[in-house]
Amino acid sequence: MSKFVPDYNNILNAANNVKPARMPLYEHIISDERMEKILNKEFVELLNGNIADKREYMRNYTNFFKEMGYDTVSMERCIGQIMPGSGALGNHQPGVIKTREDFNKYPWAEIPDLFFDAFSDDFKLLREEMPQGMKAIGGPGNGVFECVQDLVGYTELCYISIDDPELYKDLFSTVGKTMFAIWERFLKEFGDIYAVCRFGDDLGFKSQTLISADDIRNNIIPQYQKIIAAVHSYNKPFLLHSCGQIFDVMDDLINVAKINAKHSNEDQIAPFSVWVEKYGDIIGNFGGVDTDVLCRCSEQEIREYVKNVINYSVDHKGFALGSGNSIPSYVPIEGYLAMVETARVCRGE
Repeated sequence: MSKFVPDYNNILNAANNVKPARMPLYEHIISDERMEKILNKEFVELLNGNIADKREYMRNYTNFFKEMGYDTVSMERCIGQIMPGSGALGNHQPGVIKTREDFNKYPWAEIPDLFFDAFSDDFKLLREEMPQGMKAIGGPGNGVFECVQDLVGYTELCYISIDDPELYKDLFSTVGKTMFAIWERFLKEFGDIYAVCRFGDDLGFKSQTLISADDIRNNIIPQYQKIIAAVHSYNKPFLLHSCGQIFDVMDDLINVAKINAKHSNEDQIAPFSVWVEKYGDIIGNFGGVDTDVLCRCSEQEIREYVKNVINYSVDHKGFALGSGNSIPSYVPIEGYLAMVETARVCRGE
């Protein structure tokens, strides 16, 4: 391959639905364990060490993206994991908020400081170890719906929507205000590191949205709108990662929330070509390669699949190629590398 020179403007343009000079690669998350295997270097445990260890971790982490041909480093730090009592979504434990009394007692005001106490060093090291020509894509991870579920639980949230509609509304609005406070400070202190801002908020599953489209419009999108407006005030595009069949709210996400780009697709819901055909002239579309394909198909099948995605997507202005979801530890290294290498060959590298 020819020598790769990263340029974050490729992702910046794709997210703004402007034709980039080079088709960019994008991943929402890549397993640290997969990175170690590919680089043949152990570094993940360094993140739990002192500041020098963390710096070495960040040096290896950012270098992985450069070595693989990415123009940006994907990095987020999740709000959910620092919220006191959270875990109903990620760890399937009982929700910490069940009643109005629980809601009133919850330490909402403490969450922004908890977030920055936990993660400011990571963002500072990311800035200091960023390879030349690159910026990051990400920010404070988790969206409004995910944070609410992490405190309440999905099933319990559905009960609350019927038993206490005011509490239901207040959960979304208060989580939204808390997230806005985090994002406002993040953009001021660390916005210079990021080319594109994003969070992940899975709003759907295979057949429909997880709560009604009207509930998303009334309770979630207004919170998105405020955060995304803050991102736009720093002249940055916003990428929404959301899994599931969410076509019923896509127009609202585009026209009201004002997302600039969308990631996550699964062939069982709709091939990526459907997303490109529907929205390719309006917003950036990132992804394209179903993660299941990377897990189950041969390297040759993956290469042909990737070429096909590129062929029908590359003429759209806002396109970045990658998995339709992420690269967790169960994705075979050979499958991931077949995708990346095929894309880079198509770029002439």
